[in-house]
Amino acid sequence: MSLSDVAPGERPGDDVLVAFGAGPERPRKLTGGRGRTWMVGNVVFRPHGDAEESSWKARVLADLEPNRGFRMSRPIPAADGNWVYGGWEAWEWLAGEADESRAVAVIAAGAAFHEAIAHLPRPAFIDHSDDAWSNADRMAWGENPLPRGSFMRSLEREFQPVHSLSQVIHGDLLGNVLFAPDLPPAIIDWAPYWRPAGLGAAIAAVDAASWHGWRADRLAELGGGIPEWRQLLVRALAFRIATLHNLDAWSAEMDERHEPVVNAVISIPS
Repeated sequence: MSLSDVAPGERPGDDVLVAFGAGPERPRKLTGGRGRTWMVGNVVFRPHGDAEESSWKARVLADLEPNRGFRMSRPIPAADGNWVYGGWEAWEWLAGEADESRAVAVIAAGAAFHEAIAHLPRPAFIDHSDDAWSNADRMAWGENPLPRGSFMRSLEREFQPVHSLSQVIHGDLLGNVLFAPDLPPAIIDWAPYWRPAGLGAAIAAVDAASWHGWRADRLAELGGGIPEWRQLLVRALAFRIATLHNLDAWSAEMDERHEPVVNAVISIPS
């Protein structure tokens, strides 16, 4: 069962709650997760996407050791031993709130997480993932043609070979790092891609500049010594803009919002 098989607004059924050992309270909708995430007690439910990907992430995170740089939610297995059931997956609730204004802290937490998962081999599902985001990722790295539209040619002209080694990364960090007093940042909602680790930071950086008030002319500062930072920013912008085109979500407002960020990235010395 894919994400689309769970209707928007649908809550996990009683059979799902029983399968994951939750209840007897009624599920409460959470504000995050595109409005499709629910909580019962200390268990968070969300519709899973590709079952292979969801199970792979759960297996990794069930065994991964956190450190002082990050926390993470642990997956909860269903009664049958699988990590998904009836279109849903279940995770332990973590204290904290996202704060997209804390780009520096988000990038630091992401770096700690990427170091902890650097040993992982390339997962097979990467090669057959098929959604707006994974297709945009391939476009941004020259594996598929970029969509025709705003800024695409300007960014493509800036493409240069990237020599940093690829690994599994989290490609959507900015809104998926939770902060709580006296606790390390928590990494949630892992969006895996096979790219240089610095790309996760670059995507967070362009998201911060495009949507959350980080000054575009200060994007270079967020690199903090990350190799090939300018080129990773170029690829991150191409990825985000291509995703919006793939989702048919581009508009005049998107032009206005992204133009200063594109210009600032292109103006960074090579």
